[in-house]
Amino acid sequence: MSWMQKLERRLGPLAIVNITMYIVIGQTFVYLTTLFGLIDGSRLMLVPALVMQGEWWRLLTFVADPPSAHWLFIAFALYFLYLTGNALEAQWGALRFNLFLFIGYVLTVGTAFITPYGVASNLFIAGSIFLAFAHLHPNYTMYVFLVLPIQIKWLALLTWIFLVFTFFTGDLATRLAIASSLVNFFLFMGRDLWLSLRDGQRRMASQTRRIVVERSGPEARHQCLICKRTDLTNPELDFRYCSKCAGDQCYCPDHIRNHEHVLTDGHEKK
Repeated sequence: MSWMQKLERRLGPLAIVNITMYIVIGQTFVYLTTLFGLIDGSRLMLVPALVMQGEWWRLLTFVADPPSAHWLFIAFALYFLYLTGNALEAQWGALRFNLFLFIGYVLTVGTAFITPYGVASNLFIAGSIFLAFAHLHPNYTMYVFLVLPIQIKWLALLTWIFLVFTFFTGDLATRLAIASSLVNFFLFMGRDLWLSLRDGQRRMASQTRRIVVERSGPEARHQCLICKRTDLTNPELDFRYCSKCAGDQCYCPDHIRNHEHVLTDGHEKK
């Protein structure tokens, strides 16, 4: 029994089922109430320096902070978060998906305190959910804004490019947030990545061997021991085997009666 199965047996009843739905509802609520001026969204963001001054609720409320973008993009992002999160939970089980989110949350909060005056975002936690889903279902076709069909592996590639670019161009707080999300991703997907890499190397080696065989052409069935001509280079020749030579020694018509016989001890005789 694996360690995950042991955890599922002991902690399974404590897992929050359909947790992605609650996150989406929370972000939708915050977006709408902020839009109508009912709450101040800035008081929900995770700023470690303010947490240390007593605003402890920021440790929780930043999870419900929606992306800062046009409402159409926010709607698409929340729909996609719900889609990918539910798919991972269905494939992994509620407990493992809860652990995935919890470890990402802990790493994000923990590294945020290295830059206490920076603003920590939940954007990269959502990004790790997307990357995990894309790794498990690379050929899944989605419709961007319900119109443009695209396989999710290409969106994942763009996401990786964005993360690498942002990591090298962003400030320290952004780099820490990206690193936290990627550590979480590799922690859960590392074994699958290793198996995929190993299988890919095997397929590449097999393809290389097949190409070499195809380029080298078919093997000759008969080859003269003396002149090395074969039934492929000289198909008009009638190759024969000498009964007086040790082993199966093949000769062309020019050498079948004019050669030194091969003996078992390695010597030759006329």
